[in-house]
Amino acid sequence: MKGDIKRLAAIIVAGGYSSRMRAFKPLLPLGTTTVIERCIDNFLEAGVQEIILVLGYNADVLKDLLEKKGIRWVYNDNYMAGMYSSVCAGVGALKGDVEGAFIQPVDIPLVKASTLTELSEAFFQKGGKIIFPSMNYRRGHPPLIPKGLFEKLLVYKGDNGLKGFLKDHEADAHYISVEDEGILLDIDTYEDYMRQRERFLLSHE
Repeated sequence: MKGDIKRLAAIIVAGGYSSRMRAFKPLLPLGTTTVIERCIDNFLEAGVQEIILVLGYNADVLKDLLEKKGIRWVYNDNYMAGMYSSVCAGVGALKGDVEGAFIQPVDIPLVKASTLTELSEAFFQKGGKIIFPSMNYRRGHPPLIPKGLFEKLLVYKGDNGLKGFLKDHEADAHYISVEDEGILLDIDTYEDYMRQRERFLLSHE
């Protein structure tokens, strides 16, 4: 089954409190850009045109940046309930012709554009499967979820949010092995940020 990455969307979740960080994660510097811009640019470089940023905490400080980049955003007024509520807000805002959506937390900014391309190719080959990147037998981000599961995702009431939903649909999963450590690297604490910032700078010398 052939497909076009332009038929896919990316939902970048940026509504959280950054509670374990001593700064607001999306606007942390990353080279000459920021964490949130790096996430956006990864998808743009891969050819994804439908990108939705889900905002919540500190939304006002991000809106101008997103409008300058021409990126659509939605506000999750229930962001206090956790990341899954933001995922649902993003899925609910998708256009009807979207075939599937990457779900990307903003604190995982180092995924390569080439990895996103590999995932999209596998998505259209496998037809209806959730596509995960993996490295050294470890599952990473972002999952690529087909539109056939959007309604189930929106009504899911189980435990553990997105993790729980994906676990319940493991039979629908397909894994792609990639050479991209960025799928596993998040920025949860300031120490994580300093490590990933150094890694990014070294890779862009």
